[in-house]
Amino acid sequence: MTAQSVSTLRVMTWNIHGGIGPDRRFSLERITETINRHNPDVVALQEVDSRRSAADARSPFELLREAVGEHGIEAKSITTADGDYGQMLASRCPFNGTHVHDITHADREPRRAIEAEVQCGHGKIRVVATHFGLSLAERRTQARRLVAIARAHDLPTVMLGDFNDWFWPGSLRHALKHELPGRTRQASFPSWCPILRLDRIFCWPPHILKHSFVDRRAWRASDHLPVIADIVVE
Repeated sequence: MTAQSVSTLRVMTWNIHGGIGPDRRFSLERITETINRHNPDVVALQEVDSRRSAADARSPFELLREAVGEHGIEAKSITTADGDYGQMLASRCPFNGTHVHDITHADREPRRAIEAEVQCGHGKIRVVATHFGLSLAERRTQARRLVAIARAHDLPTVMLGDFNDWFWPGSLRHALKHELPGRTRQASFPSWCPILRLDRIFCWPPHILKHSFVDRRAWRASDHLPVIADIVVE
């Protein structure tokens, strides 16, 4: 394998808590400043909320996508007269195809998984962004759905998001370990004193996960820290 046949893709996942930090201040600027500091190629954001925006303001979905690049797909799980709430996947690399999966469990809060094939330089990678539910039963069902998505084809795959895996440590890792054995291990919640690994990046094959870290400087921007990883694309 030559050096010219390998490139690196930087991915980020972050639950931005609607742009509200631990100081209860709403600021999308703190979110975009953090994104710009790391210059990611692909970003998955959870808890994007336009319901706090003024009627004449631009949508947070649009503003946050522009902080990353030209390409984006939204998964709005709640829509009201005041605006929308959900998640998004933004990218500076083009998408060859996208699909939003409904992974809602029973009568719980609506949940989605965004699947996209990303064309990055000379290679392709499949990215799946998600936000799991709060109950154990939800997460079990949603993990099975992600396993089914991972088995769909053989492109290198990255799954990232807020998996809310706190009640039964290791359960999510056990469910995904065969299909997505590479994973990050950094604690991301709560941002001011991170002890829980709620936000994760999983991948297949495992060797494509080159390096990962959290940004502790972002603790004022949300109650979660962003998790960042460099992915090798062959």
